Amino acid sequence: MNATIIPSILLDEIPLPQRGSWPATVHRFDKNSAWAVRAALAAQRPLLVRGEPGSGNSQLARAAAEVLKRLFVAEVVHARSESQDLQWRFDALGRLGDAQAMGTGHHSPEEVRRRLDQRNYLSPGALWWVFNWHSAVAQHERGGGQTARPQPPAGWSPGKGCVLLIDEIDKAEADLPNGLLETLGNGAFTVPWLDEPVSAAEGTPTPLVVITTNEERELPAAFVRRCLVLNLQMPKSEHEFTAALIARGKLHFKQRCADDVYRNAAGQLWQDRQVAEDQGLQGPGHAEYIDLLRVVVTLEDDPTKQPALLGKVQDFALRKHPPAG
Repeated sequence: MNATIIPSILLDEIPLPQRGSWPATVHRFDKNSAWAVRAALAAQRPLLVRGEPGSGNSQLARAAAEVLKRLFVAEVVHARSESQDLQWRFDALGRLGDAQAMGTGHHSPEEVRRRLDQRNYLSPGALWWVFNWHSAVAQHERGGGQTARPQPPAGWSPGKGCVLLIDEIDKAEADLPNGLLETLGNGAFTVPWLDEPVSAAEGTPTPLVVITTNEERELPAAFVRRCLVLNLQMPKSEHEFTAALIARGKLHFKQRCADDVYRNAAGQLWQDRQVAEDQGLQGPGHAEYIDLLRVVVTLEDDPTKQPALLGKVQDFALRKHPPAG
């Protein structure tokens, strides 16, 4: 990889086209996050991105994939996720249904064995796709395409590599990050019913793995030690905080939004954030600010009328909690 590719785009706006359920948007790397990506690529270690919701931690992975011309694969973790889900999934219910259906017909033992072969109900998980694309495609077709297949960008080939986003890992139990650490450390994992482990294909770059956490649950210390860590902290002073919001807003909406709206919305968000924090609650952040601006530019395309509209709609986007007392 060209070592200068990430820093070279620091001042550029990076359009992110729609990828599956991920909507089209735009991203700009700051110096710190760009160097964090470079460091993770060089160390061949996962990049753990800490930050409150809406701070751009998930989008960073998409932007890195776009700049590096790599395939973007994403897995959103939930409370029931297990480390195995990132490797492979098995459709036990589908196999049971087929077994019951075949039991009512006239099928030879060989037909039953062939149809109910466990490999016919096996689907590749996110790690399988980024470790060995050709093997994952073959298994995806054999398993009947039961899960979504990642959509490569135009001109992509497995030799160009992948970026894997594991989003909101803090929602899972500790077994998931611990299992993930073992898989990434080995560069391979075993799958029942297969003769050989799934491992990184020869001649392909090590996947860039970006893992996000919203700090809802403490991650295992051993897991954190094996990651590079990027902390996306919101500025602490009002001036720096509102300036960061305004810059991000203009990145998305440019001249479609009045300067007074950018400024007044940022100031109101800062005030509402202080009230929420005084109550021990999570305050609004970047995501709420962008939502509010989107409401304004969607409902009123005349910038001279937008400030009045802002006053009518801002509470719905910024004040998430009932007033104290």
